[in-house]
Amino acid sequence: MNPCEFCIPFIILLTWIAAVYVIFAKKIMHAVIVTGFVSLIASVLFLLMKAPDVALTEASIGAGLTIAIFVFAIRKIEQKEGKDGKR
Repeated sequence: MNPCEFCIPFIILLTWIAAVYVIFAKKIMHAVIVTGFVSLIASVLFLLMKAPDVALTEASIGAGLTIAIFVFAIRKIEQKEGKDGKR
């Protein structure tokens, strides 16, 4: 049996904990960052399941590009709200 197979339940538990944190996060930026972490964990799981192409795609698009777009959008919204004085 592959020694990495014992890691899979721990990784899945870590994913669940991070996903629950995203639901109850008080700050939206924390939720976005942890969402990227969940995506990286998913890419590790794909790699352990012998799907390196899916793992690479998940890491680059799910954790990289999507999080960058979310952070950019949140920063723009915060800047606009700061100029309007709506905070």
